[in-house]
Amino acid sequence: MKILITGICGFAGFSIAERLLESLSNLQIIGLDNFSRNGSELNISDLTNLGVNLIRGDIRSQSDIDALPKVDWVLDCAANPSVLAGLDGQSSSRQLLEHNLLGTINLLEYCKSHKAGLILLSTSRVHSASELAALPVESSNDRFVLKDCNARGVSNRGISEDFPTTAPLSLYGASKLASETLISEYAECFDFPAWINRCGVLAGAGQFGKADQGIFSFWIHCFREKKPLKYIGFNGTGHQVRDALHPKDLVPLISRQMLEPEWEAPKTINLGGGIENSMSLKELTLWCEDRFGQNEVQASQDKRPMDAPWIVMNSITAQNAWNWSVKTKIEQILEEIASHAEKNPDWSKLCSNSSTLRTYE
Repeated sequence: MKILITGICGFAGFSIAERLLESLSNLQIIGLDNFSRNGSELNISDLTNLGVNLIRGDIRSQSDIDALPKVDWVLDCAANPSVLAGLDGQSSSRQLLEHNLLGTINLLEYCKSHKAGLILLSTSRVHSASELAALPVESSNDRFVLKDCNARGVSNRGISEDFPTTAPLSLYGASKLASETLISEYAECFDFPAWINRCGVLAGAGQFGKADQGIFSFWIHCFREKKPLKYIGFNGTGHQVRDALHPKDLVPLISRQMLEPEWEAPKTINLGGGIENSMSLKELTLWCEDRFGQNEVQASQDKRPMDAPWIVMNSITAQNAWNWSVKTKIEQILEEIASHAEKNPDWSKLCSNSSTLRTYE
């Protein structure tokens, strides 16, 4: 089987490619990346040693896509993954849409021409930002917990596929939701398989984390480097909660999706670490203090647009349909990042000046 992985030099693309080659025999991988993210070049030698055919190219460029050889599957890990993209001055709204929507269109035309299957790494942020912000929570033991809630698509287990996707989402979320819709339409109209995997926060060693994406990696690296940090929003408590998922845990699912394209399962599923792999920023700070000692963390009354107090992904659909489960516990993820931070003391500097993000965090 031959597959194309876009954004392969990013954290998710690289981690998935590495584990796919370990788990599947007779697999050929073509990797596409435009290397616009600082530090992405660090993965070139490892991918080359793994036998990946690495191509410098951009999914926004139709001519770059047209030049690619035929493959059986496309795994799309390329995106501008920040919920603040198009709003924070780091990239324009047009750049965001070109990355996340025009790129999808180009890949869909490629899949149409070659009858290749498509798997999209989508995001929890396709769910309504206003509905997420309105979730009823209360503070308990340094974190927000969900109060009794009758809203559609949410329970103490997390957010399911039925949670509203109504605007406002964020420009990022809207671009990914539009991509999901187009993928479903193309797959139906032109008869090729497609799966949409909505991921929560991906985390692990080697991630170029930032405050608005890859928060676990960002926090741990900054803590070890004794850089000042802030609890932003929610009265500066740091009680906002996210769950963590290691991208290598996606590989058993992705492998089955490629090997069993006719499997009777929902085409769109939510994937995350779940409530057992969730943690607040305050809890993460306490973990870092035990690991690295004290560091300055300020309480800020500033607010960030599109922020939410509690986002935990409910993966019960994937569990029921694919017998999929999370294998890497959050303590393992945090320790993996911390060990990497100690071995790479200047890691955060490699991504601090990137202005156009293209790899999925």
